[in-house]
Amino acid sequence: MSLSDYELHDRLDRLASASADRDILVTLAVPPDESIGEARQPVETDYAEASQLDEQSFPKPLTDALESVRSRLNEYDEVPENGLAIYAGAADGDLLTSVFDDLPVPIDDSVYRHANEFDLEPLEAITEPESTHGLLVVERGGAALGLLDDEGVEPIDTFESEVPGKSSAGGQSAERFERDRERQKREFFDEVAERAERQFLGDDPVDGVLLGGTTGTVETFREEADLDHRLEDRIVGEFAVEYSSQQGLHQLAEKGQEAIEERDREAVTETLDEFFERIGDDEPVAYGHDEVDDALEYDAVETLLLSTALEGPDLQEFGDRTEAQGGETVVVPGDFPDGNRFVEAFDGMGALLRFPIE
Repeated sequence: MSLSDYELHDRLDRLASASADRDILVTLAVPPDESIGEARQPVETDYAEASQLDEQSFPKPLTDALESVRSRLNEYDEVPENGLAIYAGAADGDLLTSVFDDLPVPIDDSVYRHANEFDLEPLEAITEPESTHGLLVVERGGAALGLLDDEGVEPIDTFESEVPGKSSAGGQSAERFERDRERQKREFFDEVAERAERQFLGDDPVDGVLLGGTTGTVETFREEADLDHRLEDRIVGEFAVEYSSQQGLHQLAEKGQEAIEERDREAVTETLDEFFERIGDDEPVAYGHDEVDDALEYDAVETLLLSTALEGPDLQEFGDRTEAQGGETVVVPGDFPDGNRFVEAFDGMGALLRFPIE
């Protein structure tokens, strides 16, 4: 997960956990084809009414939330390219206002409501999966292609092979039959590779590929098929799968999930290992809020490590400073042993330094 993705999800998580005992939490979602004037109208109407009524008729926390939404709307002359979402309300006594105006995908529907919780449905699209993996099951009898993301398995194509079974005959006819059979098998493998290339390396290439089938067939496929090197580089692993069908795609996805998680964590694990090794070898590192802050002051941070256990604003501030001095940020999940160790021993914040600082 990137720093910006984590900060976004952290904000959404905080909004999702907010609740009140009255309908005082305001949600406003504006699609890109709506005008700012149209968005302001219901807010202004409710705010005008609230200003004329007493606390019992129109709770002050709701009035404060409406005023905050009004104020944020006044900052815009037009709706941003992919729409605008504003959330405001006092869930725990303090007024919370959160604005989303640089969305990666458009908001579809207009929403304005005040309730005892925020309506996050307009932003569901921005929490869609961060990665997509191709599923490829290949057998002598057929093949199946699909996609795997956080929504599950999406079958794309299944097709049968015309490669005949083994012949029981002997002599020259059997040898000729076997040569034809091998030729047809290679042609089938090449067809599978070609279809996989079209599906997995198009305008939106997959992040990885899970390859399934019987062990012998998968090995032969990789040896003999004209498989694009970009697909080869994306293969996460090979898994024993019984069926070249939709059922086989689901079986492959289930078996490959752990391998995907391990691959996604490889870069984090490598960076953490280097961090721990540098500490043991007394090489330049910093850890804890104050030491990392000092290292950033000296422009000494090469790689910043931040745990997901930290609050979003801290992540964003330190990440921005690291980026400004040409460094990179690695966000460390806390759901594996080294991630927990990083939090417990180093407060979830560390840095690999370009040079030692005093």
